Amino acid sequence: MQKTRTTFSRRDCLKYVAATATATVIVPSRLVFSYEANEKVNLAVIAVGGRGGANLKGVSGENVVALCDVDRRPLESAAKNFPDAHTYTDYRKLLDTEKTLDAVVVSTPDHMHTPICLRAMRQGLHCYCEKPLTRTVDEAYQMAKVAKEKNLVTHMGTPGRGSADTARIVEIIRSGAIGDVTEVHYWTDRPIWPQGFDRPQGEDQVPGHLDWENWIGCAPMRPYKEKWPEGHPVYQLPPGKLHSGWVYHPFVWRGWWDFGTGALGDIAPHMWHSAFWGLELDAPESVDVVDTSGPVTEMFPAWTILRFNFPAKGNRPAVKLYWYDGGKTPPADMLGVKEVPTGGSLIVGTKGAIGVGHKSPADFPDVPQSLRRYGDMYSEWIGGIKNGNPDQPSCPFSYAGPLTEAYLLGNIALKLERTIQWDAKTRRITNVEEANQLLVPVYRQGWEA
Repeated sequence: MQKTRTTFSRRDCLKYVAATATATVIVPSRLVFSYEANEKVNLAVIAVGGRGGANLKGVSGENVVALCDVDRRPLESAAKNFPDAHTYTDYRKLLDTEKTLDAVVVSTPDHMHTPICLRAMRQGLHCYCEKPLTRTVDEAYQMAKVAKEKNLVTHMGTPGRGSADTARIVEIIRSGAIGDVTEVHYWTDRPIWPQGFDRPQGEDQVPGHLDWENWIGCAPMRPYKEKWPEGHPVYQLPPGKLHSGWVYHPFVWRGWWDFGTGALGDIAPHMWHSAFWGLELDAPESVDVVDTSGPVTEMFPAWTILRFNFPAKGNRPAVKLYWYDGGKTPPADMLGVKEVPTGGSLIVGTKGAIGVGHKSPADFPDVPQSLRRYGDMYSEWIGGIKNGNPDQPSCPFSYAGPLTEAYLLGNIALKLERTIQWDAKTRRITNVEEANQLLVPVYRQGWEA
């Protein structure tokens, strides 16, 4: 006798749970929950200024149930466009209160990504998290682990892996058209915010629109400071690298170890896909600090050159991946150009190279298309939720987690100003025991993930 497969819509499920709220409900495993035609996903958007504003716009076609931001200025501005949405300055209250949510969008500073996303995912909520996925290596592992355990649809906020250009470069690499890839170079003009300074002395009154306690969140508490003092060297930075002299908020938190991940964490999630995906890289076996402007104290240095050493895998040889930021670039003669652009990439194989000063994807018309082309990252994530398909988004946590672990090892080497050796099986740094303390964050009491 054929078994009957019973399908309930998500709305029916919510009604059922609400009606039996006082009883212990065990949902039979045979039930499959689906979205009705044109049914919208119930979302909470946590952080709605800056990238949060862009992400809110990206999901605005769904049902935005709640908005959260520690700064009441962007929160009130966003609420005007979503008058039915409940507003919060504390994500914990939001997640405790809103019982009809399907998913969350998280666009806070880097240090708060994991505490918010893990709490949400453990409640069964799908997650879109702005890049970089996390601030520390172990957090990236935990994010991917919980997403898999809960079978959730997730996406790290970068369009890079979903772009047709990236897919085309991956197809060319995998075709063998440039031979065996042994060397990769990525460079960026970041940071476009201050780095390389000591923390300013003193304390300013917290403005009424800002919840400083919730802004600090899981990080160590420190006094609020609005702007760098007059005459500070930060004001001598080139135009475009100042951001009005702000110390922490808005945006310039990226340069602080406690809150951000520096230039590497800002841009590697966008740039590394061609090599990481194309060469099926995992974790580097070591990371070298080639050169840097100075030590990581509380801020990242003004510029950095790192080398990530990836071991051979299958028929692929070992790969050296070079990272440059703060205006540093590969030599012009190596690229074969007179002037090196402020940002770019070069992938070097035994038969040729693709990137700045060398061949472009258009030079390989005979390489067949073999990879999927994605739609925009918001529609793919929402579509994955409605289809129940964790693999639909271009950058799910299952991929973003290992990617994030790999590049964040570079920040640990930078913090120590020395080579670190990584054992991927034991998940430990083997040559500097104290470095393992940097793999795992220490959360302030009450803000644990």
